[in-house]
Amino acid sequence: MNRPAVASREDWLTARTRLLAEEKAMTHRMDELTERRRALPMVLVDKDYVFEGRTGKATLADLFDGRRQLIVYHMMWRWDLDAGCPSCALLLDNIGHLAHLHAQDTTFAAVSRGPWETLDRYRERMGWTFPMYSSFGSDFNYDFHATLDEAIAPVEYNYRTKAELEAAGLTWHSDGEQPGTSVFWRDDDDTVFHTYSCYGRGGDILIGTHHYLDLTPLGRQQHIGEAVHHDSYGAAESHCH
Repeated sequence: MNRPAVASREDWLTARTRLLAEEKAMTHRMDELTERRRALPMVLVDKDYVFEGRTGKATLADLFDGRRQLIVYHMMWRWDLDAGCPSCALLLDNIGHLAHLHAQDTTFAAVSRGPWETLDRYRERMGWTFPMYSSFGSDFNYDFHATLDEAIAPVEYNYRTKAELEAAGLTWHSDGEQPGTSVFWRDDDDTVFHTYSCYGRGGDILIGTHHYLDLTPLGRQQHIGEAVHHDSYGAAESHCH
């Protein structure tokens, strides 16, 4: 355990105010990046995707639930566990009360390739109440680079080709299920546009647990790939790779 050093209040305050200046600079930089993110152009989604959820079949426009904006979390499906990826589950455990998003004309939904009946049982096991849909049988995950299979589509993850991923030593990101977040805009006539996607560590901003732990001396303690389902603490479980 890395216990912090002990110092006088005066020395602590000196170190803290020095760090505060760096924190403020990072906050301003994040504000600038957020402005640039909002200014990105958008791309027409001209393919008809079909999802399955608690009320049956749904289109991408249906997932908006009448709102202007849609945030989709691409949850990795672990076929070997017949369940979602534990790291994705950690992120989804941190989804807050959706009323705050709804008040800003924004809907949140999780989408996974798990077949609906199995996915719904998993959702109930996790106690999640946010909208969840299966994209099994559609091109949605492949088109938005959350499932990679070069027999179906050229490999691209986090805006890198398979060759670039392999050159960077990221071979585990060149095949199979991958995490990601995508954002969409809906016009009044149900025309849908894709505005943003992020992958890999880009999803960290959605994990409140990590940000709370980042305030503490021990930090996150666990590697991001070592997460377990919240009903499995203390039980042996394979890691998500």
